[in-house]
Amino acid sequence: MRPRRSELATPADNAHMCEKAAASGADLVFLDLEDACAPAAKEKARATAVTALTELDWGRTARAVRVNGLDTRWCHDDVIEIVTGARDALDVLIVPKARTARDVWWVDVLLTQLEEKLALSKRIGLEVLIEEAEGLANATEIARASSRLEAVIFGAGDLSASLHARVDGNFDPLGDYPGDFWHHARVQVLTAARTAGIDAIDAPYPAYRDPDGYRRAAVHASLLGFDGKWAIHPSQIAIANDVFAPTPEEIADAQEAIEIYQSASDSGTGAIGRDGRLVDAAHMRLAANTLQKATLAGLLPGD
Repeated sequence: MRPRRSELATPADNAHMCEKAAASGADLVFLDLEDACAPAAKEKARATAVTALTELDWGRTARAVRVNGLDTRWCHDDVIEIVTGARDALDVLIVPKARTARDVWWVDVLLTQLEEKLALSKRIGLEVLIEEAEGLANATEIARASSRLEAVIFGAGDLSASLHARVDGNFDPLGDYPGDFWHHARVQVLTAARTAGIDAIDAPYPAYRDPDGYRRAAVHASLLGFDGKWAIHPSQIAIANDVFAPTPEEIADAQEAIEIYQSASDSGTGAIGRDGRLVDAAHMRLAANTLQKATLAGLLPGD
């Protein structure tokens, strides 16, 4: 398990931006060979990405690359050249536009072959983007498709196009809409992730000059249960890292609740009253979630 409060997207063909991303403080940075690279730059961008992965100091930041879609002419060589060049300097590959479990299986098999051929010392993880109507319909099967899968990402941008939604450049509805426009899709992605026991990452927020809007969107995703959010600009990282980490008050409350409940349980009591509210086993699961997130965020010592 690794923290994923913030996942920063960075153009793989821009060495200067890669250097800034390595020092950004994001939990994960993915160098993007897909949407951030023009077709004429995609093949040369692989070498730029490999250099960044292998030569920059990434600290605690996880290193990832988003390859081009499986239905493009670049994907196969993306995987081979990035893995062969970066080797153990690559933590995660991100697969865009996953439509079926077979898409994930294909990348898994190719990675297995490369790891054996190159005698890599660690296994490369996978994240997949749910951003097509077919992928959303198959989200649970996709999330369970490989033991390499560490997270699914909700991709509102391409999903908007796939669903023929009428949205603006920030993927918000163009007219009045009752409630959260993307609530159902978010819950589908989140449920798929939890069913598979992996992380769920919320969509990007293109309006990078609107930090209040980004924070508001991040809070909404966090309340639902998402583990982190995509960042398209370094200014969004600190917000995501803050929002998706438990507050000191939440940590203290979880620790106290577990202590009180455990004491009562040892004496044969299965539920207790605390501050005028019933506390039972379900509350212990919530408290454990809080402490796990705190540990991943570095706010509590790990095992």
